[in-house]
Amino acid sequence: MQDNYIVKGIGGFYYVKTGAEIVECKAKGIFRKKRITPVAGDVVRLERDGGSPVIAQIEPRKNVFVRPPVANVDQLFIVVSTVQPVPSTLVIDKLSAIAVDKGAQPIIVITKTDLADEAEITACYAHSGIPVLRVNAATGEGLDAVRARLNGKLSVFCGNSGVGKSTLLGALLPEHTLETGEISQKLGRGRHTTREVVLYESCGGLVADTPGFASLDMERACFIPKENLQFAFPEIERCFGRCKFTGCSHTVEKGCAVRQALEEGEIDRTRYESYVTLYNEAKEVKEWEK
Repeated sequence: MQDNYIVKGIGGFYYVKTGAEIVECKAKGIFRKKRITPVAGDVVRLERDGGSPVIAQIEPRKNVFVRPPVANVDQLFIVVSTVQPVPSTLVIDKLSAIAVDKGAQPIIVITKTDLADEAEITACYAHSGIPVLRVNAATGEGLDAVRARLNGKLSVFCGNSGVGKSTLLGALLPEHTLETGEISQKLGRGRHTTREVVLYESCGGLVADTPGFASLDMERACFIPKENLQFAFPEIERCFGRCKFTGCSHTVEKGCAVRQALEEGEIDRTRYESYVTLYNEAKEVKEWEK
């Protein structure tokens, strides 16, 4: 992975991975004046200021998420369970749409497949192009498929409490405790918190540990304008330009290629219903609320 990236930031201190070391530093005051906050995942350039390293420059970001604060995300793993908590396709679709809108690949990971069949969830994404993986962290089933996707990527895992996200991360990050100890030592007493994003190296990539990160965090922090929603659903985007009317909302219009694809079974109904729900929600958002 690229050198000089922020693994954690807290209380104005940033912990930058430089080769084999983690360096504690602050950021130049210019960032505060520009209202730019460095976050985990940022690739940075360091300089010396009075003998101490400081962040002098943040390289251009691929994307940035506000909640959780992390930049340059390549993949968003959406962890859902077959049973309690019962999966919501609307929540999954909101998260996957946000990922696509930000240029990250959504990947659905289904847990607890030993307690209930996952076929119904999987079927909802048959035409979406979104990968769906099934795992059992206790037996190790499916973990290799997840590990294979981590190489060379910065990945974020999200999921509501009880879906098995922590168990999954524990299986993917066996060195987690060791690295946490190293970073905690760098942080020093009084500054450590479990609420901050920390990046860990795993399987040739970076995995973001995002404590307390549930779907609503992203939902509040990421707004997709109604005009852009069609591009956040890959199977709907494939119909772009084929509708009878320019500016088609794909909700009620006659001659709509999306609605025709739905009737022909090329778009799954739950996905289309999520699109319509998100479109109507976005339509109600006032300009000043965006």
